Amino acid sequence: MVQTVIIGGGLAGLTLAARLAETGHAVVVLEKETYPFHKVCGEYISRESADFLTRLGVPLAALDLPDIRRLTVTAPDGAALHRPLGLGGIGVSRFFLDQYLAKLVRARGGDVREGVRVADVAFDPGADCFALATSAGPVRARVVAGAWGRRANLDVKLARPHLANRADAARNYVAVKHHLRLPDFPPDLIELHNFADGYAGLSRVEDGRTCMAYLTTAEQLRRAGSVAALEATVLRQNPALAARLAPAEELIRPPLAISHVTFSRKAPVEQHVLLLGDAAGTIAPLCGNGMSMGMHAAHVLAGLLADYFGGTLSRPALEAAYTRAWDARFGFRILAGRTIQRFFGSPALTASVVRGLRAVPWAADGLIRLTHGRPF
Repeated sequence: MVQTVIIGGGLAGLTLAARLAETGHAVVVLEKETYPFHKVCGEYISRESADFLTRLGVPLAALDLPDIRRLTVTAPDGAALHRPLGLGGIGVSRFFLDQYLAKLVRARGGDVREGVRVADVAFDPGADCFALATSAGPVRARVVAGAWGRRANLDVKLARPHLANRADAARNYVAVKHHLRLPDFPPDLIELHNFADGYAGLSRVEDGRTCMAYLTTAEQLRRAGSVAALEATVLRQNPALAARLAPAEELIRPPLAISHVTFSRKAPVEQHVLLLGDAAGTIAPLCGNGMSMGMHAAHVLAGLLADYFGGTLSRPALEAAYTRAWDARFGFRILAGRTIQRFFGSPALTASVVRGLRAVPWAADGLIRLTHGRPF
């Protein structure tokens, strides 16, 4: 029997695995893809995570990654807001960072199994352990952590209530990610460009690439007919975004896209599975802090699991402590992000908000702080 199985080898799952392996705990990561691979993500890490990543063994200073310190927000009518980013962030692609972390886990004795899909996970109360059905055969584990992202077949298997949220279903979001060659894009800047029913974020990552990730509604994509048509007819209605995209060279073809993106309330524990990252709750992408929140949750959970395996926490106490800790750290941030997102997507409303925040810049700085955490 494995001590801990982590389903999903993204940032949250891999950082949890690295922490557990570092302290001598047996851990297996099951990842359906093969490294390296791209993921739909804004690829901006708030500096609240910098110390944690450095302690984990990621040499951020030596990697010479973009140091992002400024924010620009634009509306379709040309209104723009420019602010310092406070704590700031780091630009790094998931293509690079996830593979780096997978190697780190293996170097510490953790087991990362690529190309393995999990079809089912069930808790056996009599044996006080989990049984997993995977494409590589059955696995048993004392603890299962779910880090499979925003949506997976296991959400259905666990009958997670957020899937039944009809209000979210009626406003089905899609997200798209590009890597672009934009030689003139400043490495210290992140831009948020709004358009009808959506917004796009641009920031630099390693190797001189610029990540562009945007969110819009499935209905708008359906009306446009294709991603390319959507970008030509809707995104470029924002003049600042159109100017950015005019000289762009696409480096990922076709771009990555996902659907059924939801920001409804989830739970950090479902049927004894401990959830982290987007599987536990997704912050609105315009806040740029999903990557940091996933790693922060891994940091918290690793400490609690050490107590559980050491015999000082029972399973019910572990689950209750993790739920309290997750809600205390992330519940308000997700609510704030969802609330702020409502002011973007309507061109007239967005223009009013941008102009209003430009008149009272301290309010803009306050909104930025609401969606960021503290170093951990």
